[in-house]
Amino acid sequence: MLLFFFVSSLGFSQVEVEIDTANIRIGEQFQYKISINETENVIIPKLALKGLEVVDSTKIDTVKNSLIRKYILTGFDSGAFYIPQQQIFIKNQAFLTDSLLVNVATVAVDTTKVKKFEIKGIKSEPYQFDDFKNLVYWIIAALVIIGLLVYYFFFRKKKEEEELIIVPALAPFEEAMKKLQQLDEKLLWQNNHVKKYYSELTDIVRGYIERELKIPALESTTDEVIDTLVDFNNIKSIETSKETIKTLKGLLQEADLVKFAKSKPMALEIEEDRKDAENIIANLKPKTITTEDELE
Repeated sequence: MLLFFFVSSLGFSQVEVEIDTANIRIGEQFQYKISINETENVIIPKLALKGLEVVDSTKIDTVKNSLIRKYILTGFDSGAFYIPQQQIFIKNQAFLTDSLLVNVATVAVDTTKVKKFEIKGIKSEPYQFDDFKNLVYWIIAALVIIGLLVYYFFFRKKKEEEELIIVPALAPFEEAMKKLQQLDEKLLWQNNHVKKYYSELTDIVRGYIERELKIPALESTTDEVIDTLVDFNNIKSIETSKETIKTLKGLLQEADLVKFAKSKPMALEIEEDRKDAENIIANLKPKTITTEDELE
């Protein structure tokens, strides 16, 4: 079979896509390759497909100062399907690939060679859960009622007054550090839950800012949080640096890309963002009031 190659380039050949064939039969597989003439700050989101499915994909390879990622695709419905434009982020700039057409043909069946079988008699169906469903529900209800009666008569009579254990609330910094540790233990991004990881990571940072600096960071946009911190820093009402605010802005913008633009950072970038979050919390403090401040 002849192989047809389709190549699309955008942004002065920044992004190229190609497939090894445009005509397959149902269930056959073909290769879809994305080539990017850049190796730094590149984000390749998950493929968006209609009528076609991803069978497998390779890790991103670096070849001659270019990034290459290959996908194995297939189709299980006959017809003509487009691989739609894919959005690639290069240095925080979005590039769109061209769409490619793939024809999926049915497999002809020779009915003259199909083996025929005799008509068999009707078989009785085996028992299923639905046959006993009502009985099971009644048994469960009876067990629940019996359990409630046992609890009421034998275990409900306890001391009328119990000592209340009051757990003191952690300080904002200690609470944020504890939540970061708990987030690490969940292994979210390691199990391909990158969006949820960034959502919880930025919620921890925003929650710390809200508690420590009395700013409604959880309900504000990225720009609103940054603008407020810049104003506070200008009037010296908080103890931080312009570099810390810049790092916070980068972290929140990266999280917005992950949550809303389906961006997928690399492992090294995720680890750096985790370190940035801890440094931001450690370097964002309310200004310590001194005797001179009180006099002023």
